[in-house]
Amino acid sequence: MTDSTKAPLSASLLEALGRYDTPTICNALEIVAPERRLIGYTTKPLVCPFPELSPIVGYARTVTIRSVLQSGLAAAEQAKRRIAYYEYVGTGFGPRITVIQDIDGADAGYGAFWGEVQSSVHKALGCLGVITDGSIRDIPQWAPGFQALAGSIGPSHAFVHAEAFGGEVRVAGMTVRSDDLIHADRHGAVVIPREVAAKVPDAAELCGRRETPILEIARSKDFTLDKLKEALQRSAEIH
Repeated sequence: MTDSTKAPLSASLLEALGRYDTPTICNALEIVAPERRLIGYTTKPLVCPFPELSPIVGYARTVTIRSVLQSGLAAAEQAKRRIAYYEYVGTGFGPRITVIQDIDGADAGYGAFWGEVQSSVHKALGCLGVITDGSIRDIPQWAPGFQALAGSIGPSHAFVHAEAFGGEVRVAGMTVRSDDLIHADRHGAVVIPREVAAKVPDAAELCGRRETPILEIARSKDFTLDKLKEALQRSAEIH
């Protein structure tokens, strides 16, 4: 469940992180947390129905779902669990991003947990979007501005229900714990370690400065291989 010992980061820092796309954040993390070069981000393709939306930055709310099998709980107990789930999603540091692992294995995405209703409810609860390897539906009726990265799009919810929440999940190759700081956009998502988050914006700017001389010559009508070599050298000298 939520680790209350972790203080929330400043709103200004979250805003600064949101100015960059997720690939740039990954580039910056290679500088400030090089040990995470192979971990902490999505490595499998996800569907993004709303690629025009800006990057989202928020604290993870982790959930596991399944849809092939019915819940073993009585209706009254299932209703209580649903309320407990919404209480979990709607409390704690904000803003929040829901990260949902479909545990149906080869049948992941058989039924959609997400659609018009859930996107609207989660938006009202203070969430910015969802990252899931399950399926979503109701794309035209989706809550406006609520981002989605999903394993697939499908028509039915089958027997979909939340199995558990607040634990560790793994979605599209990315391992996430409750309250982890997540950055996501049309490209995918990445976990930003809290201890290096404040260093990421400066590192992102450094990445941009290093790319500038290379891009300038690559896009120039006067491009030559020698000029590219010079640009690469200049880029390497930027610190």
